[in-house]
Amino acid sequence: MAFKSGFITIIGRPNVGKSTLLNLLTGEKVAIMSKKPQTTRHNIRTVVTRDDFQMVFVDTPGIHNPKNKLGEFMRNSAIETLDDVDIILYLVEATDRTIGPGDESIISALSKTETPVILAINKVDLVEKQRILPLIEQYSKAYDFKEIIPISAIDAKTADLLFKVLKEYLPEGEKLYPDDMLTDQPARVMVQELIREKMLELLDEEVPHGVGVEVVRYKENEEQDILGIDANIYCEKTSHKGIIIGKGGAMLKKIGTRAREDIERLLGMKVVLKLWVKVKEDWRNSDFMLNELGYKS
Repeated sequence: MAFKSGFITIIGRPNVGKSTLLNLLTGEKVAIMSKKPQTTRHNIRTVVTRDDFQMVFVDTPGIHNPKNKLGEFMRNSAIETLDDVDIILYLVEATDRTIGPGDESIISALSKTETPVILAINKVDLVEKQRILPLIEQYSKAYDFKEIIPISAIDAKTADLLFKVLKEYLPEGEKLYPDDMLTDQPARVMVQELIREKMLELLDEEVPHGVGVEVVRYKENEEQDILGIDANIYCEKTSHKGIIIGKGGAMLKKIGTRAREDIERLLGMKVVLKLWVKVKEDWRNSDFMLNELGYKS
């Protein structure tokens, strides 16, 4: 049996479950998750290697109409992957009754690429089966998908189902990465994302979308097996700074504790994490700040 390998980008509107699915496929937490939209800001590559294939998944930011330069970066990051991969895995929600404007825009972008597209209708566990059939019919008329598959990104069986389907469309080829490689994300970036995830979990709707995280110190003490991390949290308003810090520093401490626990699990060593909160007005429209935080090439 010939070995197959290739790149698969996961696209869709914000909050359709792309990061949840990516974590299911890899069996590890490599992408942050939140019920709030626009959680993912970077393209995240993760590698799944089996005896007969190696799949490199690219989790992209949710495709949406941008409101600032950060939003433009996120949308462009997702769209630019379409012609550079072997397969596009397009996620939509089973809870939708019709194809909305957001998905119409994505389908329009797909019409300009020759890359094979597989449609996965996610969250089928939240609706009755008879509701899915009309949605499948609508999408099959809107675009010539190679496959349309109802899935649940929280069901372990979904991974084997998608691996089987995706393998059919992968080209034959050698391994692209070593067997033990899980992600190409630098540890610093993953640390920044884990800190931001805790803010998404703990803070009000408006605040976490206006924050950026920068690791300013990352120093490992090999003798004591301790990693020292200092990070700045940037927000756009003084009022947001107060919310992030909380009364007597309680909220910032809670963010730090939860982030540290996840970082220790990720890296397998003790972590000393220190956080500072700074106000940078309108940083999401600042080319300098976007470069500093790794959101522009």
